[in-house]
Amino acid sequence: MIEISSNLTFPFSTFHLTGIPGLEEVHAWISIPFFCLYTIALLGNGMILFVIIREQSLHEPMYYFLSMLSATDLGLTISTMSTTLSILWFDAREISLDGCIVQMFFLHGFTFMESGVLVAMAFDRFVAICDPLRYTTILTNARIAQLAVAMIIRMTVLMLPLLLLFKKLSFCGPNGLSHSYCYHPDVIKLSCSDTKVNSMCGLAALILSTGIDTPCIVLSYILIIRSVLSIASPKEQHKAFSTCASHIGAVAIFYIPMISLSLVHRYGQLAPKIVHTMMANIYLMLPPVLNPIIYSVKTAQLRKVVGKLLLAK
Repeated sequence: MIEISSNLTFPFSTFHLTGIPGLEEVHAWISIPFFCLYTIALLGNGMILFVIIREQSLHEPMYYFLSMLSATDLGLTISTMSTTLSILWFDAREISLDGCIVQMFFLHGFTFMESGVLVAMAFDRFVAICDPLRYTTILTNARIAQLAVAMIIRMTVLMLPLLLLFKKLSFCGPNGLSHSYCYHPDVIKLSCSDTKVNSMCGLAALILSTGIDTPCIVLSYILIIRSVLSIASPKEQHKAFSTCASHIGAVAIFYIPMISLSLVHRYGQLAPKIVHTMMANIYLMLPPVLNPIIYSVKTAQLRKVVGKLLLAK
């Protein structure tokens, strides 16, 4: 008993990732749909990036922002794919402290960037519908590049304090994580140090990213709806709203799983472990898988170019 107790308080430098709790014996079978979803995400977002870069007719603000969304989705997919598939295929559950820090930087960093891209896309739709005559003068290539740089700077500024504070923590208890990747709120729970500053810093980062971005998106759509309803023709109203359908879908599949996972972490302590695991996987896999499908189906110009390229092959 004394030996076990001492082991529980011994400092450790690796974390133990979790696959699908209770279904460890069928991980090989579960890996098939996971691999398929990752492949769809990689091919779908890669195709959109390739098409936008190659086709001169798609060199417009809306498609530049869409290429940014695809790039962040690729980043999100790659940041978790290696650990998730390693667990399902090889039962390789250990990740080092430094590896965990690197994964958190890219995982949360790309999440903050995707939130920023969705705001930029909402602004793009707002200008296109509410002030179409000034669309090309407001959203110039230089301004779009500035927005992209601003997103990267914001991501770096928010992530560095979080990870520097995390590096100072001591870990000496159980080292089992709830997910197949390092998720900041999940990891700091294992620390035997005081994590109040880390939690406050994490909350501040959330407020300064999604906490600001969400009201901006809502405000954009309130102004868009008010502008569209002032249009007399129902046909024109339908056309205006249809141009926003893809973006609304992207916003929904990004924010709903994120909010759900946050609520499960905060209030779902009594929920089965499999609920935490599935919510975490849905949160990260849904946007990269569905965004290319939504935009390919709902955006006629993109669909036409993709179809032309596929038929040419």
